[in-house]
Amino acid sequence: MQPTPPSLLGESPAFHAVLAHVSRVAPLERPLLVIGERGTGKELIAARLHYLSRRWDRPFVKVNCAALTESLLDSELFGHEAGAFTGAIRRQIGRVEQADGGTLFLDEIATASAAVQEKLLRAVEYGEIERVGGRTQTVDVRVIGATNADLPALAETGRFRADLLDRLAFDVVTLPPLRARREDIPVLAEHFALGMVRELERSLFPGFAPRALEQLLDHGWPGNVRELRNAVERSVAASDPEGLVEEILLDPFASAWRPTAPAAPAPSPDTAEEAPIPTGDFQEQVRRFESGLLETALERHRFNQRQTAEALGLGYHQLRGLLKKHGLIGKPE
Repeated sequence: MQPTPPSLLGESPAFHAVLAHVSRVAPLERPLLVIGERGTGKELIAARLHYLSRRWDRPFVKVNCAALTESLLDSELFGHEAGAFTGAIRRQIGRVEQADGGTLFLDEIATASAAVQEKLLRAVEYGEIERVGGRTQTVDVRVIGATNADLPALAETGRFRADLLDRLAFDVVTLPPLRARREDIPVLAEHFALGMVRELERSLFPGFAPRALEQLLDHGWPGNVRELRNAVERSVAASDPEGLVEEILLDPFASAWRPTAPAAPAPSPDTAEEAPIPTGDFQEQVRRFESGLLETALERHRFNQRQTAEALGLGYHQLRGLLKKHGLIGKPE
């Protein structure tokens, strides 16, 4: 029986567009890239691509490229023969070989070194690999890479191989951040809440109070679905088992006794550089300053518009008007 692809929850048009894209490209025997901010579910999408493909009954092998040093990643991916280096007391089959006939998912692929990228290119281009200290072997692997980095920009500056990018980018699935799919926030929040209720062995989930729902919808969720899950589960665990969840505990570090980093020393008058004097159209300079101030404040307050408005000394609707003026509402990031 064919395994069921991982369940993904959402009702927004942006989310359904991604699922349609995945269904269209999953059957194709080509490498792919999955791009998205942290916490958007890139690994779940990669798994869905695998289980909707003709390789569904073959291995789905995952490697986090950022978790290993260059030498360890090389050995982990391509394996080694016994005696290939000090400590190599037995042969190790690499993850690429383990994925033969199936799919290899490379998370954080932008962190792979140039040497590893070169070997990956050969595996993708020709289906050939070499264990350290071994001979060339042939493999049949579909590679899916994932990252939150701007790979074309990295390729332009020489920090990612342009030829590898060309091969991997047969198609690119880009995941929308949670702030671009707000219709999905209550659905996901209830799903995570019910899971936490079951874990706590409570009899029921009374629901979210209006204030808590307002918090869920107002927050910018820079950590996306992963942050939402943590916040909801934390809040359910701290709530009255018999009552509504009254507040979403967004910041687990919030405390009057939270230690703060020491302030950076101010530059001395002798070494401080003079600030450049803006030139050009005055109104355009004002517009850029205002837009930059709004963006910085939004990021500092984790895209919570009410907190941002309060910090800037603005009313909520004043802030909304300014965000619309500068195109910062619904702006993709």
